[in-house]
Amino acid sequence: MKKITLSIIAGMFVFSAAMAQDNLVKATSNTKVDTAKKAYRFTEVINIDRTSVENQGSSGTCWSYATGSFLESEMIKAGRKPIHLSKIFHARKQYEDKSDVYVRMGGNIGWGDGGEAHDVINSYRKYGTVPQEVYSGLTGGATRNNFGEMQAVLEGMLKGVTANKNGSINPVWKSLVTTTLDAYLGKVPENFTYNGKNYTPKSFAKEVVGLNPDDYIEFMSQTNTPYWEKAMMMVPDNWSFEWVNNIPMNEMTNIIDYALKQGYTVTWATDVSEPYFSWPNGVAYVPENALSLDAKRMKKEERDALFTEVKKEMVVTPELRQVGLDNQTTTDDHGMHIVGLSKDQNGKEYYIVKNSWGEDNDYKGYLNVSKAYVQLKTTGILLNKKGVPAAVMSKIQK
Repeated sequence: MKKITLSIIAGMFVFSAAMAQDNLVKATSNTKVDTAKKAYRFTEVINIDRTSVENQGSSGTCWSYATGSFLESEMIKAGRKPIHLSKIFHARKQYEDKSDVYVRMGGNIGWGDGGEAHDVINSYRKYGTVPQEVYSGLTGGATRNNFGEMQAVLEGMLKGVTANKNGSINPVWKSLVTTTLDAYLGKVPENFTYNGKNYTPKSFAKEVVGLNPDDYIEFMSQTNTPYWEKAMMMVPDNWSFEWVNNIPMNEMTNIIDYALKQGYTVTWATDVSEPYFSWPNGVAYVPENALSLDAKRMKKEERDALFTEVKKEMVVTPELRQVGLDNQTTTDDHGMHIVGLSKDQNGKEYYIVKNSWGEDNDYKGYLNVSKAYVQLKTTGILLNKKGVPAAVMSKIQK
């Protein structure tokens, strides 16, 4: 039976707040190995047009940056002029919608910056979008996002509301959330001028961006629910309780391969907590001894040794993947944008991944991620339906 009441879902798991970017970078970054770029010699095979790398700052808004970047590539694919869309517009709209769910659930979901790729698509459908230059979310002379204080203020306010000390919740709390977001991020313009023409967020989405939110589809892979049926995405940041198409593990990389060959990019949600994911070195793969590695106990030289030469990878199976999901060694940490395909000097294929942590790594903001890593550590992908093989589309539930 597909329908589950929100009260039952709330009792099944407790949401946790997303880790801010600064802490996440510290948790995922190996020391940069000077020889890594010499050890790995990548050749581009597919390289799809996209906008420039951005930096999400001290905020857990990777999902918005990744999916926003994806939509920008979708505009290019559709023959439209590429622009940077406002990532904080969609984040802010998500905070407003999430606050309503938080109160209705009596505070029994986590609060924080985190979200999923579908949140941006849902926001785009409901609210439209605006250019980055119109709404940056930066106030008071700030040059980068820093959401720690804002989220603490909002969480404290919402906890006070859900305590329901008067026995009845006063709807005035919604205006307080709006005022707080306005103070930290600035007011969202109801109308704005772009290239000499006046728009609302909805008219800008329709006339300039021109994308159909119904064109996108989301997938995950788990063995504890039937393949080719939708199931709950059981991750903390799925605050909107979305059901997602569940497919076999190998189909995830098959879909990505097909999409890239058709010129479509992919939004990718994944775990980045493993020592064999290295942001500074711009490489992620799954070494043969991956299951025996303990990131918390590893010495610096052991971490460094993971990237001094190209190593043989572990064979990933659906059963191994599911173990990671079940024991929480695979968690929904980060969202990025798959924009191409590369090969190393041995002919092994990797995905070219655009990140939102700025350009301070070996590949100026990009990583080369092996297919084994994607099979083992992916929590979800989202892409254009036209980038999905017809054989897959014919099997999923409509």
